[in-house]
Amino acid sequence: LFTQIADAVTQFDDYFEEKENAAGKLGCHPYQKVTTCFRMLANGCSADSLDAELRMSSTLILKTLKRFVRVVVQLFGPHYIWASNRQDVDLLLQEAERQGFLGMIGSIDCMHREWKNCPIGWQGEHRGHIHKPTIILEAVAGPNLWIWHTFFKLPGSLNDINVLHRSPIFDDLASGNTLQVEFSVNGHSYDMGYYLADDIYLDWATVIKGVHEPLNEKQKLFILKQAEYKKDVKRAFGVLHAKFAIVKGPTRLWFVEDLRYIKSCCVILHNMTVEDECGLPQAAFRTMTMRPSRICYQRNVPTIDQLTENHKKIESRVVHSRL
Repeated sequence: LFTQIADAVTQFDDYFEEKENAAGKLGCHPYQKVTTCFRMLANGCSADSLDAELRMSSTLILKTLKRFVRVVVQLFGPHYIWASNRQDVDLLLQEAERQGFLGMIGSIDCMHREWKNCPIGWQGEHRGHIHKPTIILEAVAGPNLWIWHTFFKLPGSLNDINVLHRSPIFDDLASGNTLQVEFSVNGHSYDMGYYLADDIYLDWATVIKGVHEPLNEKQKLFILKQAEYKKDVKRAFGVLHAKFAIVKGPTRLWFVEDLRYIKSCCVILHNMTVEDECGLPQAAFRTMTMRPSRICYQRNVPTIDQLTENHKKIESRVVHSRL
């Protein structure tokens, strides 16, 4: 898998090729550059700690890392991190039905990442209940640890409730730009899927939480099952932290855009390892060696009245209680 990634990245961007300098000496090998990037992502170490071992300057290491994460996102992003297709949604619905949750399309949660080098002028905006500057990552994961949605860049002064109102998942759902999910439960028909979440989230029709005070055995059983399957996203976070220490520890970079690319790159590499280890249908790397042309489907643009009505459906407490 490493050699496939390194070869695809090198063919995509000639920066990673081995070139001669002005003195006629060869520079760093492509595998040397890619190895440095993987070491930075996996260990979360500083560039200075690798310069002697990998024979690259700290400046070159940081430049290579920023170039590498951008190439990975551009090259592999369309297959590993962007919006799911009908086949992906159907697989999620089949797995949810097997678990007893008709219409569930994953579990959703947020994670705060400490921003150590946050500029002083931005620290008030990014400091929340953790009392340190942080950036929020929202993610949706399935039972096989595949992270199929991420939203990273919101300041840490927000919480899980505020993030919902800014999440592109629910914006696309309200605009009618998502795949439709239809299911029936207890004689009632629904046309929107839902996510399992913690108790801090609001009582929305698209977010199912546990019962706060169970009164009978049926509600107790529901709490146990909901608590069991909502941990999929927490398991995915745990595996992501174990594989990539740069995601777990405080970040040392200065710009949010660089942090966003690093986070997306780690999620893509995580999904690639899940695909490789779980025996999922693998993408052909030879088809990714050219710059991908993302297909721009015609997006639905609703009126203000339609958008308001759709948001009311998403935030319906009645439907939430019925589900």
